[in-house]
Amino acid sequence: MLMLLLQGFFMFLQVRGGSFPKTLSPEEEKHYLHLFEHGSDEEQKAAKAELISRNLRLVAHIVKKYNAKDVDDLISIGTIGLIAGIEKSSINQGFVLPSS
Repeated sequence: MLMLLLQGFFMFLQVRGGSFPKTLSPEEEKHYLHLFEHGSDEEQKAAKAELISRNLRLVAHIVKKYNAKDVDDLISIGTIGLIAGIEKSSINQGFVLPSS
């Protein structure tokens, strides 16, 4: 759980910088999900980081819909949810992660 919080914090810092990486195409998402499930430990870590960073725009898009005072908290929570979603995903389920 601590690792999730730390990863969320670092992703949060990227969002606060105001720049987002380009979103993944469906083919790229499938590729990274495949690496995440079947790659070596190093490939899995790299694929997970790529999936997280390239879907942060989605978190920010959803948070922007709420006129909340605690935007920072919502971004943190959304990032942790994104990480959990990636960890629970399976390419065999027949879906890819949503892109913004």
